[in-house]
Amino acid sequence: MDNEAVRLYLSSFGLGNRTDKLVGLLHGGKRAGIILNAKDGSPADNRAASLGAELDSLRSVGLEPTEVDLRDYFGRPEPLGDALRAFDLLWVRGGNTFVLRRAFQQSGADEIVKRMLREDSIVYGGFSAAVSLLTPSLRGVELVDDPSIVPDRYSAQVVWDGLGILPYAVAPHYRSDHPESAAIEAVVQFYIDGRVLFKVLRDGEAIVVDDLTESVVR
Repeated sequence: MDNEAVRLYLSSFGLGNRTDKLVGLLHGGKRAGIILNAKDGSPADNRAASLGAELDSLRSVGLEPTEVDLRDYFGRPEPLGDALRAFDLLWVRGGNTFVLRRAFQQSGADEIVKRMLREDSIVYGGFSAAVSLLTPSLRGVELVDDPSIVPDRYSAQVVWDGLGILPYAVAPHYRSDHPESAAIEAVVQFYIDGRVLFKVLRDGEAIVVDDLTESVVR
């Protein structure tokens, strides 16, 4: 989506340090749809705890969040498109990037979200896997996320293409106090060796795209 006006808030972890930038992108909107499908390969209690944390986090900055479970829309892109039009923000939680990518493909969210961003009818925000999802390719992400994890009702086929909304790869949790930070070093080296255009994000930082203006905020 080079040279297209979109609104993105892409955090390394959680809401990051500049929630004012996220809220500012919404132009007064408050309705947030949470996509938690990157956690579908986790135990049910872990997933439920993650949902509770995201609900609390978004409410803490004055938003009104509701979960949108993409599994409810597998093979049903038209109802999903109708559902997503109710929101000002789509907030995508981190987890397994390959599970998340499958969920977007099987529900049709990949094409729906790209269209809504082109129309400037929604803000896309999220962290970790949510950021990697937007890149041109998921090659290298397998060094930190297991592509062989296939939750119930998911296709076993690994999808290696990202959504291509960003023109570069992103390495989150870079040199941060995060369990995946050590593995991210290998991802960065993969990008360097392959001459892949990339950016790193430390926890607390976020890439903010507003119209055609992009910056990293801390």
